[in-house]
Amino acid sequence: MKLSQLVEWARDKSRFSNIDDYASFCEAYLTFIHDNLQAVIVSQNENQYRFFQYKKDGNFNVTRPINHNLMIAVNDFSTARNNFMYAMTHIKDIRGETGIRENLNRFIYTCQQTIGAALDALPADESNTARKINGDLFERYIRLVFLELGIPVRDGVVQVPVVVNGEELFRMMYQHDLIIENNEKIAAIGSVKTSSKDRLDKIFIDKFLYNKLTNIDTPHFAVFLHDVQRKGKEPHYGINTTFLTGHFKGYTVKLNPLDGVYYCDLRPIMKTDTILKENIKTLDHLLVEDVWQFIT
Repeated sequence: MKLSQLVEWARDKSRFSNIDDYASFCEAYLTFIHDNLQAVIVSQNENQYRFFQYKKDGNFNVTRPINHNLMIAVNDFSTARNNFMYAMTHIKDIRGETGIRENLNRFIYTCQQTIGAALDALPADESNTARKINGDLFERYIRLVFLELGIPVRDGVVQVPVVVNGEELFRMMYQHDLIIENNEKIAAIGSVKTSSKDRLDKIFIDKFLYNKLTNIDTPHFAVFLHDVQRKGKEPHYGINTTFLTGHFKGYTVKLNPLDGVYYCDLRPIMKTDTILKENIKTLDHLLVEDVWQFIT
């Protein structure tokens, strides 16, 4: 398959309607990059990150940073795909299965990053379009994973009545990526973004306002793919973090902690800082453990 075909595939959101669609695209992309790249550039400051440079068919563009430790190679993809689907049907039985849980994170990361990397081949004037498509497809992917697990979830608007002295004055509208329901009541609300950049504040404030207005302690959680971006000039590329440590800790301590924050690609500080490691986990913790607590 040619790069142009992969780019058009990634641009067409109608072609990603189930988990198999994401896996099929991912395998096609991994097959393409196996021997069709101009170069693979190693990050100067965090060597586990790689940048793929396309040939002329991709305008010699350089992709977003890809975590080599998480990205599944094409030769291992079939096994990873089978293990992922096994996990979907045995999710409550794999709590102690470290390898299968790691595969959950790696498989979701790889499938989503191949979409983003393919869209990086678009001309620079279409970068905003590519970013929007990539974000929309990640939100849809996480919803599809929940549905595959049998969890009732949707996206959309939640209406919150504002009542003063027993009288409803008006309603506030909240748009959410994940609305998990149980017995026709909202059990949890989630935000799904490829990174926390420019979005972190809103998620904390949404929880504060929603629970204040409803007088119900509804769990709010967030799912992020990663928090890194490319910096520097060719060939001396490195990565910058887009995670705002101070903001996260400030809101957690002084406003309200979220009920879960989950990443496929954790930043190193999230594993060492006391507050961060208590509040941020890998995505498998949500799928295997925490989401079931939200809905019981």
